[in-house]
Amino acid sequence: MIKLKNIKIGSSNPPVIITELGINHGGSLDKAIFLSDIALKAGAKIIKHQTHVPDEEMSIEAKKIKPGNANTSIYSVIKKNSLGYDDEKKLMQHINKNGGIFISTPFCKAAVDRLNEFKVPMFKIGSGECNNYPLVEYICKQKKPIILSTGMNDIKSITPSVRLFRKYKIPFALLHCTNIYPTDHKLVRLEAMIKMKKFFPDAIVGLSDHTEGIYTCLGAATLGAKIIEKHFT
Repeated sequence: MIKLKNIKIGSSNPPVIITELGINHGGSLDKAIFLSDIALKAGAKIIKHQTHVPDEEMSIEAKKIKPGNANTSIYSVIKKNSLGYDDEKKLMQHINKNGGIFISTPFCKAAVDRLNEFKVPMFKIGSGECNNYPLVEYICKQKKPIILSTGMNDIKSITPSVRLFRKYKIPFALLHCTNIYPTDHKLVRLEAMIKMKKFFPDAIVGLSDHTEGIYTCLGAATLGAKIIEKHFT
C-alpha cells in the first residue's frame, strides 16, 4: 500500500483518481492554476504535472524532429509548454495550499533534483522512461513511492524497473497505458492489467487512460484498478 497524507492507495481501498495536468497549460502559470482549481473543485485530490528541463532531457537531435501533431520540433514544443523552476514551485504551493497533492513526472536527473527540492511525496515515471533504467534507478534512490506507466512496453522491458523498485524497497504501482491520443476503446486491452498483476503480484495495478469519456475508467475499476490517471484540459 502507498500512503499520501490521508489517501491510501492499494489493498481494499477504492480507486484513486489522478488528474493529469501534464503540459496542458501551454507554459502559462495562470492557466495551470486555473485548470488545477477546476480539478480541485470537481473533487480531485492528486494533480500530476510534468517537470521538463528541456536542455537536460533532450539531445541535439530533438531540435530536428517534428512530432506528427506539430509543425515545429519536439524540443520547441516542450520548451514552449513547460514551466520553469519558480513557476512550477508556485503551482505546487497553490495546489497543496488548496487541499490537493502535487506530484510530477521528471524526464531527467535535473528534474528529479528539482522535485526533491520541492519535497514531492511521490514520483510518477512516464511510459517513455519505463525502460530508461539509469533514470529509474536515480529516482529509486530518492526513497519515495513510484507510479510507473507502461505504454509501448511489455513484461520483458517492465521487469528491470520492477527489479529496481524491489532492490531499493520502493512501494510501487504499475499503470497499463495505450500510447495513442486519443485511444479508441477497441484498443485499450484492459486485460493487460490482469497480466501485469499476475507477473508482478507485489505491484499496485491501475490504468493511465487516454480514451475519451469515463467508460474505460469504470471498466478498469471493475477489474481491480487501484489508480486511474486521466488527462484533463
